[in-house]
Amino acid sequence: MIYTKLPHTELEVSKICLGTMTWGRQNTEIEGHEQMDYAFEQGINFFDTAELYPIPPHPDRFADTEKIIGTWFKKTGNRDKIILASKIAGKAEFTKFIRTTGFRRESLIEAVNGSLERLQTDYIDLYQLHWPERATNYFGQRGYTHDRSDFWEDNIHQVLETLRDLVDEGKIRHVGLSNETPWGTMRFLEESKVHKSLPRMITIQNPYSLLNRLFEVGLSEISIREKIGLLAYSPLGFGVLSGKYLGGLKPANGRITLFPNYKRYSSSNSEKATQMYFDLAKENELSLTQMALAFVNSRPFITSNIIGATSMEQLKENIGSINITLGEDIIEEINKIHELFPNPAP
Repeated sequence: MIYTKLPHTELEVSKICLGTMTWGRQNTEIEGHEQMDYAFEQGINFFDTAELYPIPPHPDRFADTEKIIGTWFKKTGNRDKIILASKIAGKAEFTKFIRTTGFRRESLIEAVNGSLERLQTDYIDLYQLHWPERATNYFGQRGYTHDRSDFWEDNIHQVLETLRDLVDEGKIRHVGLSNETPWGTMRFLEESKVHKSLPRMITIQNPYSLLNRLFEVGLSEISIREKIGLLAYSPLGFGVLSGKYLGGLKPANGRITLFPNYKRYSSSNSEKATQMYFDLAKENELSLTQMALAFVNSRPFITSNIIGATSMEQLKENIGSINITLGEDIIEEINKIHELFPNPAP
């Protein structure tokens, strides 16, 4: 395994992070424990979860993923060997069953305390804001269209104050963003620069893959210059970049088969690009999965690549990508395909 440091900390994390959002829906508790056992054996010490998981969210399964991680910690005693990340759900129609969502002081405190109880731990190493409170271009939107009905008032100072208090109490150690834009990222960073007592955002968890390289447009420079590391999620685009949906196939347990409304990576241009990436991988005696993950692993702004799996076979292949180095010739060919089909999945 390869390790990096969480920016501005001494915490070393595996370059492959274990994603968990299927546990409690597509995976049982036993399967979740098996995945954690194997990942830990392979040197993965970084787990990412959220109070909203499993996905798709449902009141009857609320926070079941955190509970599964909690029972594994209790069973194995490995809590002190894992760097644990979780998230508070943002404001949305599909999160109203959780609480009056958003990042008000009482919401943040309630969310952190709930996660600590379910995870059976006294602290969370990295606590993230799952998506912005304001109306902006997250979750599948390429561009920003201003919503005049959005009456969001800038509360970033107050959010950081609450997070500071939670850090001071020892309940969380560090803070990060997720599904954030360049404006939002810089706004948080500038606030903590001006007000030195406020915690600094050290990571940003956004989508990044061969089908979605939008992070490179504005956020990659911010990431490198400001040292806010990318935790890349959906590096296989809901499994599309395994190639298993090519030719109109619908594997029985595939995420898009089970949840057809998750079509962010299923456009016609996404399929054309995926076929070209598949062919390129085959020419180089790689699986598409290996090539897609190795590409993400190689980017200079990546702190960790969040992989997920519903089977042990998938998990082993995904983790194994850390041992693959792509040559400059393959990178060049990848970039040629990207020029033909730039970011087909926003």
